[in-house]
Parts: sequence; C-alpha cells; structure tokens
Amino acid sequence: MSQSLLYPKASVSRRVVDLCGFWKFQFDPENKGGAEGWTTKLPSPVSMPVPSSFADFFTDKDSREYTGDFWYETEFFVPGEWRDKEIGIRFAAAAHRAVVFVNGREIAVHEGGFTPFVVPLNGAVKWDEPNILVVKCNNELREDRIPVGVTATLQNGRKMAKPYFDFFNYAGLLRPVTLLALPKEHIADFTVRHELKGADTLVHYSVETTGDNVVNLAVFDEDGKQVASASGKDGIVSIDNARLWNVRDAYLYKFVFRILDGSAIIDEYSEDIGIRTVEVRGTDILLNGKPVYLKGFGKHEDSDSNGRGYNPAVIKRDFELMKWISANSFRTAHYPYSEEIYQMADREGFLVIDEIAAVGMMTSTLNFMDAANGKPTAFFQKETMPQLLQNHLTAVEELIRRDRNHACVVAWCLANEPETTDESALPYLEKVFARARSLDVQKRPCTFTSLMTATPDKCKCVQLCDIVCLNRYYGWYVKGGYEIGEAELWFRGELEGWRKRCTDKPFVFSEYGADTDEALHKLPSVMWSQEYQTEYLEMCHRVFDSFDFIKGEQVWNFADFMTVEGIMRVGGNKKGVFTRDRQPKAAAFYFKNRWESLPGDYKDNRNKR
Repeated sequence: MSQSLLYPKASVSRRVVDLCGFWKFQFDPENKGGAEGWTTKLPSPVSMPVPSSFADFFTDKDSREYTGDFWYETEFFVPGEWRDKEIGIRFAAAAHRAVVFVNGREIAVHEGGFTPFVVPLNGAVKWDEPNILVVKCNNELREDRIPVGVTATLQNGRKMAKPYFDFFNYAGLLRPVTLLALPKEHIADFTVRHELKGADTLVHYSVETTGDNVVNLAVFDEDGKQVASASGKDGIVSIDNARLWNVRDAYLYKFVFRILDGSAIIDEYSEDIGIRTVEVRGTDILLNGKPVYLKGFGKHEDSDSNGRGYNPAVIKRDFELMKWISANSFRTAHYPYSEEIYQMADREGFLVIDEIAAVGMMTSTLNFMDAANGKPTAFFQKETMPQLLQNHLTAVEELIRRDRNHACVVAWCLANEPETTDESALPYLEKVFARARSLDVQKRPCTFTSLMTATPDKCKCVQLCDIVCLNRYYGWYVKGGYEIGEAELWFRGELEGWRKRCTDKPFVFSEYGADTDEALHKLPSVMWSQEYQTEYLEMCHRVFDSFDFIKGEQVWNFADFMTVEGIMRVGGNKKGVFTRDRQPKAAAFYFKNRWESLPGDYKDNRNKR
C-alpha cells in the first residue's frame, strides 16, 4: 500500500472501518514489553479510549505524568473478500512515536505525533478471523525530535518530560484509527493549483496513482451539477463563472477522481475543494487578489479529560464561538491539528496559518520567561542539530502533503519562536524554508513566529519570511501592571524599528496576551484581573492600529489550556479569551465589539502604491 496521506473515505472502490473504541492499554516503565512478549498480548492492561490522550483519565500522579513506553492492543477482522485489495491501518496521529505490530510481527515505525501514517497489512493478516493489533508508543522528549525538550530520570527511577515549550505533553493515540481496503491500483495523492482568469478559473491538477490506467476528473458544484471535466493524470480544468472560496463565505466544489479501465471504475476518490488564490504583495495579504486582515486566535487542541485527543464536540463549539466573536482566522499552534478541523475551516470560511510541531527551539524549560529576557542558549549550535533537521524536514513534508489542498490553509508556519538571535539558526531555517517552498504547488506564504528578544536589530532570519509573525508580550512579561504605559512606548519603539528594516512585508501578531483569572475583578485593575486583560488588549490594539503594515491580530489564546505545573501557572495557561470549558471572559465581549467593527479589508493599502 502506498504511504498516501489522503483522508480515509469509503467509495464505490474503497472500504473504511472505524477501529476506535476501548482498547487495552499498559504502561511499560521498565521497558520490558518487547522482551516479555507484549507484541502479541498485554499481560495486565486497563481499558483506554481511542482516540484520546491518556494523562487526565487517571487519579494518581505517576500515571498522569508518565513518560516512556506505553502499549495499546485491540483486535480487528479482515473479511476474505478483500484478498484482492491493498489492506492497511491508518493512524491519524500517534504521539510522539509508534511501533506497530500485527499478530506479533513488527510492521511499521513512525516518528512524529501529529501527522498520519499508513501501515500496510498484506502478508501479515489472517483472513476471515481476528487479528491482533499492538502499538508501542513513546512520549519522551529529546533535543533531536520535535516538539523539543529533554527527559529527566528522577531519583526514584521515574522518567519525567521537561518540555522546552509551554503546553502539556499530552500523548497517546490522539486521533482516529481506521482499517482501509483499497484497490491494488489506486489514487495515492493529488494536488490542485488555482488560477483566476476574470470570472473564470483554471484549476491545474496532478494525480499520483499506483498504476497506468486512465485517470478522469469530474468537478461538481454544491447543487450536484457537473461543471468541468478532464482526462489524464496531469491537466487543467476550466470552471466558468466560478464561485470563489472567501473569508467567512465558503463555497466548495466536489472534485471526483476516477481510475478507469474502459468504462469500469477501478478506484474513485473525492474531495471538497474551495477555489481561491493567496499571495503576499507588498505589505498586503491577498485572498483572490483582495486584501484581508486576520482577526483571530492562536489555539490549542486541548480539552478537559480528553487532553489533546480528537474531540468533535469541542471542535464544533470552538467554531461556533469563533463565529460569534467575529473572528476569521487561527493558527494551529503548535502542531498540525486534526484533519477534521481543517475540513470545518474549509466549510466555514476560516483562514488557517498551518504550523509544524517545531516548538521548543530554545534551550529552556521556562521558555515563556527566557524568551522575554534575552537569555542566549546557543540552541542551533548543539550536536543534535543534524538529526533534528532531518526530523523537521520530514515533518514539513508530511504536513504539506496532508494539508496542501485545503482552501483554508493560507500560510505555512515552519517554527514557533526559534532562537533566531543566533547566527547558527539561519542555515538551519534556510533548509526548512527551501523544502517547504519546493513542496507547495500553490506557493503559499511561509513564516515562523518570532520570539520576544528577536528584535529588528537582533533577528538573523526574518528575511526568510513572506509574512512576519511576531509573538510579543509588552505589558505582561515585560513592563506589566502599573508600567503598562511604558510598555506601550517600548512596543511602539520596536515597531518603528521593524518599519525601517522590513519595508515590504506584512506583519501579523501571532501571539499577544495576558493571563487572567476568570473570577478576579479589581478596580483599579491589577495583573490577572479581567479588567487588566481588557486594559492590556486595548493598549495592544492602539499600537496595532497605528501601523499600516500590521495586517493581522491573533491573540494568545483562544481558551485556557493545560501546561506543566509550576509557580507561574495556576492550573495551566490562563491567557484564554474563553475558559478551558469554553465560556467567555470579559475580553470575549471586548473582542466581539472590536472585530465586528473592523472591515474585512482593514488597512487596504492598494491606493497607496
């Protein structure tokens, strides 16, 4: 079976079986599972829902904080009538690495906890009888893997994750697991690129298959009417009077690809696709040739009990809240999200800055403080860089292969807060940017988010970015509380420096925010009160509104989220505009008023060129 990252869909030629539910689960703190035969049967398992993160189900701290190997086991059945098909199991995400065994035989190894992989089964399965599926996962953090951190061993022998990032290291089989049956000759992948020609659109497409038969493409509108067709693995379809995909005004065409042998369908795969273009021109971000101003959030896949596990109910609630507050965008901080979130963004017309899991590229377990005080860590000078780079490049490839046909994805974020004050970051990131640009036929803008100390005079890598994304916390980590007036002066001073250095790039504030206790009210305001959060946001927005090259604001964070415990974190990060259970703080109503009043093309500079 090809390593296709296409979303699993049943069709006239394809079969998809959901393997989610309660699986057997067992920790392996002594790393003895392989030697003791756990590859065929777990000796003392408990029940574990799949998909989910395992941490928040338990009532003892050792289980919640568990770091190391852990195992899953389940049974699946493969009918004999599938003997002539390619059989595989698709894992939508297994954090952070996985080894897969079928009937005791090792079948596959995958590194990276946020993108899918397919395990081929032909030759390993038993037909018409139960098969044993066992997965050994590992959630240890290392400096040669992303997300980046280290793993410590305590005096009692227990391992402990020490992340270089500020969110909880949730792990497990986070997203759905499915059994696939595809034709031997099947559609493995495809790409589309859109070209606007007046009222019409040309869609350039390319299809990868595992055989040589003819490929046909048919395009249907939302009423089911066929509007275009073409033949060949590579080609162009013209759609007359195409209805374009727009911000909060989505329209999706159904693209149906078929491999044909005469009139017989060998394989069929369909995808709902929005037709739109995205580019950066000067300081404007253009969607379909028109300026757009980003209003939205940095987010997390994070919810009570389920952790980072796939949660369709929370996904639905989040989109309804974003629509209510008049947002139009979000960033997938700090990893690729569940595929269903992008499908929802396509359907609802939200713009997505799609981020890879390259977070923690600064040697610090208190990165949120060290990023603000300028502590040098020489991260990119470490001996682990060659292996980290290879893992980073692989993750970029998997991200772009998975998400490149989504209309909602308008930019690639290739790292979050790397230590770009060090010259050694430049050759590393040059390779990452080059790989991303070589893979995306739509040539979306590429960026990374800039840490607080990477000021205009110190950042060595900003020239790589098509859009400059700044994470800034003036008024919180720097000059907070009574000094907020001085924070505004410092903030404006930095932006004047950026105005001089980057005269032809749009800027987006990808993070800004203040921790807020939902129950704390103070008059006059103090830090952590709801009043201070609003006061802080008003200051930031005064600054944003003063500079015409700032083309977006994505506040940190959409909702409160879990982190490691510590004296700076009370039950997690509290910078949410909404609480972790998705109820509004006072800031939510402030944002609703602001964003409803801002036009979609706010700061349109076309008349100034």
